[in-house]
Amino acid sequence: MVDSRHDERFPTLNEDEIAIAARFGSRKHYSAQASLFRTGDTGIGLFVLIAGRVSITRHDGAGHVAEVARHSPGSVIGETAGLLGRPALVDGTAIDDVEVIALSPEGLRALVVADADLGEKITRALILRRVDLIAVGAGGPILIAPADNAARVGLANFLRRNGWPFSSTTPTDPEGADLLAPLDIGPDDLPIAILPDGTVLKRPDQTQLARALGMIADADPDQVYDVAIVGAGPAGLAASVYAASEGLSVVVLDQRSFGGQAGASARIENYFGFPTGISGQALTARGFVQAQKFGVEIAIPTRIMDLVCGGHGGIHRLTTDDGRTYCARVIVIASGARYRRPNLDRLDEFEGRGVWYWASPLEAQFCSGQEVALVGGGNSAGQAAVYLANHASQVWMLVRGEGLAATMSRYLIDRIEANPRITLLPHTEIAALDGDPAGLSAVRWRNRRTGEDQDAPVRNLFLFIGADPETDWLSSCGIGLDSRGFVATTANSRATDHPGVFAIGDVRSGSVKRVGGAIGEGAAVVAEIHAYLDGLKTSSSV
Repeated sequence: MVDSRHDERFPTLNEDEIAIAARFGSRKHYSAQASLFRTGDTGIGLFVLIAGRVSITRHDGAGHVAEVARHSPGSVIGETAGLLGRPALVDGTAIDDVEVIALSPEGLRALVVADADLGEKITRALILRRVDLIAVGAGGPILIAPADNAARVGLANFLRRNGWPFSSTTPTDPEGADLLAPLDIGPDDLPIAILPDGTVLKRPDQTQLARALGMIADADPDQVYDVAIVGAGPAGLAASVYAASEGLSVVVLDQRSFGGQAGASARIENYFGFPTGISGQALTARGFVQAQKFGVEIAIPTRIMDLVCGGHGGIHRLTTDDGRTYCARVIVIASGARYRRPNLDRLDEFEGRGVWYWASPLEAQFCSGQEVALVGGGNSAGQAAVYLANHASQVWMLVRGEGLAATMSRYLIDRIEANPRITLLPHTEIAALDGDPAGLSAVRWRNRRTGEDQDAPVRNLFLFIGADPETDWLSSCGIGLDSRGFVATTANSRATDHPGVFAIGDVRSGSVKRVGGAIGEGAAVVAEIHAYLDGLKTSSSV
């Protein structure tokens, strides 16, 4: 099959384009068989190949090695990790004597911003290559545990949502058994993560795995950013892009992944400019790369535990759960909301083993040919129901009210009504969960009007019952909240009751709770940030 996007993945620069790139880097020579970079190396931006050939290979913790590309003169060598100098996912080796133009991450970002046409060509190639590396798991860990192991599913979701390659196997697969054989591993040690350099992590949490992979850089407590944004959903990412593109230094912190709840949407079909729809992951991933293009520092996963407000003109300080400190002149609260959990017996027991709060390909693979239940009547629930109906034999959609008209977009209601695999159950709520150590095996729901119970052999239950504001970390600063816990802002503004602290997106009281609205707030708040910072300069010069 012909790769229709080969030329976009592997563009060849002409002499004029090479000359432009040369202004942002320096010439280097490598002898035949010399290494340009290895998997895990940091600080690498981009190479433009002038003479010779370079082989790009991937390897993993199992010892597999494969060539993924071979570059000749005029090629650009790199992928999106180069925008911030994050760990390389592949090895680059000179086949012959090689001459290159080497660009640092700063030089690469300056190039793609300075020349729009060349920047578009290079950025598109970097993105497409990252997608290819994710597809083959290049440079990522091997996760070993049973396929339905909740911790393995959680790690896989974390890596997938953050655009990081990985591969998975089970202890009973031949490859998994061979990898575990020389290790002293017990059932309580699973999942195992084997890194490309052979490092073995036993039952790591997301932060431990991220640190081992180099996803989180150390914080410099002496650095003062212009803006620190807590939350990497659509609002936070939009604010970071606009702020950084206008010359402000920006750091974005999120405890889970970029994209927020929008990033988990199977398909968004009413977002302006995408008539055929786009997945939440694809939409927010574009914003994530765009933020990196403008030099936004991103630390994920980072859980903020404490905010110390500096007052007007002061420096605000954010403290993480592992003791790091981030300082900034302006704080933007974009922490969104956390999934609401119903009051159900045994819910904790089945979370990650049949009970889910999002519907991605990882969860959908467990639903093939099965009945599933989904609770919720909002747009996220509707998108998930339509998506899951492509995999499950039957989707039971439970709502407490009499229907969907008051809570869901009409196009989704029409699609649900037209799908024979989706059955809407109004006035219905979950009454009980049943299962064993292997996971959920049955669900009981109850009609709230008749009191009638029904048991169903449902092994996967999806909960989309809303969210609560993520504002616990604000208590130390005393940021004003409304009666429901959302951040209060002044009229026609995104400013809170503390100078230099703003709130945008789902966490803000009165926000529209839509992706488009969140992105709009992220853009609009930057004007207010500039006004605040300009005011500080004026007052300090008087």
